Amino acid sequence: MNMIRSVCVYCGSSPGRNPSYIAAARSLGTELGKAGIELVYGGGTKGIMGAVSDAVIEAGGKVTGIIPKFLIDMEATERELKRLDELIVTEDMHERKHIMFQRSDAFVALPGGIGTLEELVEIMTWSQLGRHEKPVVIANIDGFWDPLARLFDHMGDEGFLHSADKVKPLVIDKAEDIVPTLMQQGADGEASGRSEIIGKL
Repeated sequence: MNMIRSVCVYCGSSPGRNPSYIAAARSLGTELGKAGIELVYGGGTKGIMGAVSDAVIEAGGKVTGIIPKFLIDMEATERELKRLDELIVTEDMHERKHIMFQRSDAFVALPGGIGTLEELVEIMTWSQLGRHEKPVVIANIDGFWDPLARLFDHMGDEGFLHSADKVKPLVIDKAEDIVPTLMQQGADGEASGRSEIIGKL
């Protein structure tokens, strides 16, 4: 396993209803910044996206935002975008996700909506198909991703999860445990801290 130098964070461009989501984003961002791990994310400056990027910047870390040009007015403000170390504007979502994958050594899914879910499932699919072996963390803040774990269990029970040994996302309940776990993964390829393999994958 290679050393973790950059982490892609998938998350919502809205704050959500539970204050714990923003708090977790800020905690994760602070830990990334302090550890010198670059944040790669969707480029938004609002909601959970804004919280995690602001926290990395405030902790002295590097932030790369990758955003399709049609989303700039919806998810970001020009003034806040200027705070990023690097901003990559893509033509579409497909290009955005491809660059996010290329620029990242690991992936973390904080709470979010359909877009966050789609990004998480796609990166897990690529793992199942043998396209990468990068760590994938599901940040299960206040049980946000529990319904997804139940769905994965159901898929397995019904015989639809193949090559399951290749898809081993780590489920971590506390944001402060994510960076130490990833750093340990980078060091020896084994999980540490409070983590588990989701469902029956």
